[in-house]
Amino acid sequence: MTHDAPATGPRPLSSPMVLSFSTVALPLGALAVAVAVYLPPYFASHLGVSLTVIGTAWAVVRLLDIGVDPVLGLVMDRTRTKFGRYRVWLAIGAPILMIAVYALFEAPGGIGSAYLIGWLLIFYLGTSILSLGHSAWAATLATDYHQRSRVFGVLAATGVVGAVVVLLIPILASRIGWSSAQGVRAMGWFIFAMVPIVVGLVCLKTPEHIVRRTSTEHFKLQDYLGLITKPDLLRLFLAQMALTLGPGWMSALYMFFFIDARKYSAEQASALLLVYVVAGILGAPLTARLAMRFSKHRTLMVTTTAYALGLCLVMVTPKGSVLAALPVMFWCGFMAAGFDLMIRAMLADVADEVRLEQGQEQLSLIYALNALATKIAAAFAIGLTFPLLGRLGYNAAEGASNTPQAIFSLELAFIVGPIFFVMLGGACVLGWKLDATKHADIRRQLDERDALYAEAPILESLSGEPAIAVLAGDGKA
Repeated sequence: MTHDAPATGPRPLSSPMVLSFSTVALPLGALAVAVAVYLPPYFASHLGVSLTVIGTAWAVVRLLDIGVDPVLGLVMDRTRTKFGRYRVWLAIGAPILMIAVYALFEAPGGIGSAYLIGWLLIFYLGTSILSLGHSAWAATLATDYHQRSRVFGVLAATGVVGAVVVLLIPILASRIGWSSAQGVRAMGWFIFAMVPIVVGLVCLKTPEHIVRRTSTEHFKLQDYLGLITKPDLLRLFLAQMALTLGPGWMSALYMFFFIDARKYSAEQASALLLVYVVAGILGAPLTARLAMRFSKHRTLMVTTTAYALGLCLVMVTPKGSVLAALPVMFWCGFMAAGFDLMIRAMLADVADEVRLEQGQEQLSLIYALNALATKIAAAFAIGLTFPLLGRLGYNAAEGASNTPQAIFSLELAFIVGPIFFVMLGGACVLGWKLDATKHADIRRQLDERDALYAEAPILESLSGEPAIAVLAGDGKA
């Protein structure tokens, strides 16, 4: 077992370490696609659950789940065990997520809203624990402005790999004669098996650096409110909401749109989505490199604009033509890959600024608040689109016939919502000030302070845990 060490400055991260650490993103990336794109239509088409019940269940769960992430972030930031801070949380989150994945992907017929809401709550609890712990751990591994772009770029690319693998499952299932429902269940079993493997690998192989607290004051409620209303963080939270709602809106309607409106088969629609996701394997690291040269916020604005322009082209490609749609889907997927990684990397930079100002680590809480923004947006992505389609007369049942007006409403919903919100997300970082130069100065001050406290005597508490001696103003214990 590796042991925790104080974070005293930027440390070079080897590629094998970064790749090994990034593997937790594999099941998270796979789940992002499986749950957003395939699971709701599976409930509607195969299990016969109404669109309104599905949309309402998702919205209720995400809204009930809103308070979970800030609480998790608070507890994570104050967790200190001999096994580490974030390592222990990944170990806790894995079995919770596995149980929920089984219950959702192997759901029996005749389920109702109570079953969906209950298991979705457990599912998102497990997802939150893994995602928050992994993101905060990543930010402590990479403390340099450009190193963070690199690390979060690798995490994003690895998540895309997980999404690619899970997208291959329905295609392969169709080739061997399995039904669409069997393909969805196979996705669940693949994710179920992957979670303990990658969490075990990361917990055993990745070092964890826990920064020293330089303030003896407790963090008060007004400090949390100040954190939420900090202008830079507020802008990033709003950007995260918009950049989750835009693609999430598109994902919720994807299978309906491409099959009923654009006249592709289910296998062709999955193949095109695979192209979209595969493009992210190239898009994530290249976006990270672009950010290292031109800054993160400018890169985010470029990718959001390019994504919106590409999505406009979906409507002008010939219906049913896979070749015509391939470059458009590749372009959109390439650009979308940079959204989340840029936001997370920028959040880590702001978190350094917060630690310099407050003397306490708030990484987990900041990522929790960002996850809160994601959950609010995700609630509306399915909670609005599914009931809306039902009201507009669209019928999602297998073999159902829809009127031209219902199909037109589906097309309009698929295009307008994502473009509006993605452009809004890019606009949120206009005039961003925390660039590489400013962050370098912040890191210099943090490293100097951490080095000072590293010289303080380490006292053993009654529990055997190491405790930091409080320094007086002259730097002596």
